[in-house]
Amino acid sequence: MSRRKARGSDFNIAAHGLRGIAALMVFWGHLLGGTARHIYDSDPSYARTVEAMWHLGTAGVVLFFVISGFVIWPSVIRYSPGQFALRRFVRLYPLFFVLTLLFLALNLATHSYPHLNDPRTVAAAFTFTNIFVGTEQLTPNAWSLSFEVMFYALTCAAVYYAVHRPSRIGMAVTGAICIGFLLVFPIAAFFLGGIAVRLLHDRGIAPPSLLAPFLELAALACFALYASMSWFAYVPADFANPIALMILSSSLIYFYLAVLPNSLTTLCLRSSQALYIGTISYSLYLVHPYTYYLCRMAFDRLGLFTDHQFASMALFFAITTPVTVAATHFVHKTIEMMPYRWVFGQKIYRAPSSASDGQEAGEQDPDRTTPGAAES
Repeated sequence: MSRRKARGSDFNIAAHGLRGIAALMVFWGHLLGGTARHIYDSDPSYARTVEAMWHLGTAGVVLFFVISGFVIWPSVIRYSPGQFALRRFVRLYPLFFVLTLLFLALNLATHSYPHLNDPRTVAAAFTFTNIFVGTEQLTPNAWSLSFEVMFYALTCAAVYYAVHRPSRIGMAVTGAICIGFLLVFPIAAFFLGGIAVRLLHDRGIAPPSLLAPFLELAALACFALYASMSWFAYVPADFANPIALMILSSSLIYFYLAVLPNSLTTLCLRSSQALYIGTISYSLYLVHPYTYYLCRMAFDRLGLFTDHQFASMALFFAITTPVTVAATHFVHKTIEMMPYRWVFGQKIYRAPSSASDGQEAGEQDPDRTTPGAAES
């Protein structure tokens, strides 16, 4: 296999399209959950009505983590630790930095969350160490980036001592740290599962082609069912609940089947619109809390949240979604993409081309991982 073909095969239509689906899940889940908490909070029946879809939406984050594990593996193998770290930093940090500064400015002006103005909290947020010191991230949704960054660092170290510069001592120390991290933060199991799916995928291990579509539908149905049952922080105690284990296993099985050549997911997500949402998914993930909040305030002040909840929410979705996508498109083209072009002189995504197997298309720089920022 030529180097070009190998690079081209790094792009997986299903994985890319599922980024967009995961971002939309989180976005729309926040519309439902936010209105349940802040608009229709006096009506318990509304919360009960939207609860299942709200829970399902939040599961988009762990789907992102699975995608991250799947797509980061070729990148960490291909690049030296320094190159890998630089590409990760330029790819992810500028947008995170700008939106965190925006949150700080707004919070200082409004004092909505005064405890988040503490210097220790701010420093931990900017360095992604908040998960170790027990403070919060600042910009909404960025809590997941802290886990992403630690996953990058540990994966890079493990590959370095196992592949680039083999060292038994280095691998033993790194392995012990990885095990400790997994025990304290078992949500990392979704990342590891994504790596496992990648290894199976690259070795061509797959069920019989006639059986695969039925297994894919069954796994997707299980993931949707279990994810809609409850919300989890995926702390150690949560995994005593069999539902959390079923969410983990069903998400991995579904994703394993989804990234196969000619899967049903691939056939459904190969349109330009689906791939576009996948492309802007990182910006969509971080931008939508701000556009959602502005739209919610506008609706509230204009009296558009009425007792006719279905009609009010349909209108809220119909307006907030295009407003958010438009804002996301602008942020993606400027804050998200420009730094990468300036530093590396190339696009994050190469122009897609046809592929012989009907599954892999185009070339991607192997540099994108985080909710919405995973790149093969």
